[in-house]
Amino acid sequence: MAHEDERIALLLDYENLAIGARDGLGVVPFDFGPVADALAERGRVVVRRAYADWSAFDEDRRLMARAQVELIEIPQRIGGSRKNAADIKLAVDAIELAYEREFVTTFAIATGDSDFTPLMHKLRELDKRVIGIGVQSSTSALLPPACDEFLFYDRLPGLEPTREPAPPRRRRGTRPPATSTAPPVPVPAAAPVEPEPAPFDVMFRAAPGGPDAEETATTGAEERDVAGLVVSTLAGLSRQADGPVLASRLKRAVLRKDPTFDEADHGFRGFGELLRHLEGQGAVALTAGSAQGDPEVGVPDDPDADQDAFSLLVDVVRELTAAGGPPQLSGLKDQLRKRVPEFTEKRYGFGSFLSFAKAARARELVGMAWQDETGDYVLSPRP
Repeated sequence: MAHEDERIALLLDYENLAIGARDGLGVVPFDFGPVADALAERGRVVVRRAYADWSAFDEDRRLMARAQVELIEIPQRIGGSRKNAADIKLAVDAIELAYEREFVTTFAIATGDSDFTPLMHKLRELDKRVIGIGVQSSTSALLPPACDEFLFYDRLPGLEPTREPAPPRRRRGTRPPATSTAPPVPVPAAAPVEPEPAPFDVMFRAAPGGPDAEETATTGAEERDVAGLVVSTLAGLSRQADGPVLASRLKRAVLRKDPTFDEADHGFRGFGELLRHLEGQGAVALTAGSAQGDPEVGVPDDPDADQDAFSLLVDVVRELTAAGGPPQLSGLKDQLRKRVPEFTEKRYGFGSFLSFAKAARARELVGMAWQDETGDYVLSPRP
């Protein structure tokens, strides 16, 4: 079966994942958007289930339900003893799906617990592709080798941690520390980075009027950055593709991220016309594909465009430093947009502003260091 036609069953060991993200990254509540986007670039997610004692995750429960994830309630305490029922239920459901739903080609198991290693091996033995997802600091070293692909939550595009990632654990074969049923406690931060809403969640944003107002699936297409959506999706496909990305495959991935997407809302008669417009802007590069009308789409090799974006960052960092000292990462993107209102890092293939800033640091254009007292990254100009 073609890679783009994979049908994915996503099963989340939610307690392990959410507490790992809280303790290791300061992400509270758990941000499901980056996981949804990463899997949308790999295929159709036909099953979404999260296993937990949901009495300990009130806020998370509402967010996951809005993201169309089926919540499996597993009480973890019976009497005075704590049960491992969620892990067992997840494993049983995975094997049942493997036998009863032959159309499922890929299992995405979100956990860091090495106890799931035999399940990963068994699913691969049943000719299923296995994708693991876990927080790096709370993932057993035994787990990634048991998967066909492993995605560290810390590195997913679109994630904005409010804490320096903790170093990965060294011991092999041990259970991760995130096994408590205590409810998540917000981690104080002086100036946390405000995460951008993931495209997957665009249908589920609260309507104007507060959280109790009626929610609708209005598209709001005019307010969206269509170039950013297309280019960020293309960049994700390119990173994990084993061949050229065809326009038809790109369109399917965009629709999986945002089912309300319609190029007509942006004034184009077809997706091909939209791609040609983006090519004229230098956002994508088109070459003839194997089938007529289905060109290959790539990220253009345009050093000048990248240099303009990095020069903007350097200029703003230098100005802010001269005015009041090295700026924090939080709020820096707004400063760039004061200079260039249409700026977005997604136009250059970066999944988050943090990734864009790290790319500037890797090119030795700016300095960037974590500052514990502010709970944020601080950028400084290079001499």
